[in-house]
Amino acid sequence: MINVKILCNKSILRYSVRRVVEAAQSSLLSEYPDLTISITEISDMEEIQKYTLVMIAPGLVINEKLVYDLWIPKKEQVVGWLREAIQEQANMAYDISL
Repeated sequence: MINVKILCNKSILRYSVRRVVEAAQSSLLSEYPDLTISITEISDMEEIQKYTLVMIAPGLVINEKLVYDLWIPKKEQVVGWLREAIQEQANMAYDISL
């Protein structure tokens, strides 16, 4: 499971980022049919500041790593970040099995 957090105090921007993340997930399902993503929307400034001190635009956190906080990301960007997270999880699972 990939954990995604959308950081923003404006609901319309969180919704826009959520739609991009869901579209990216749909794009990856043919490649990774078991892909599950947990999406959490965070609007509390104290919680947001755990990831970034400046909140001008929505932020995107994947598996506890801030990957973007400039504006609403493009689907292709999110697909790339999700692929990286999938690969990191696969590598960790491989290391554990050794």
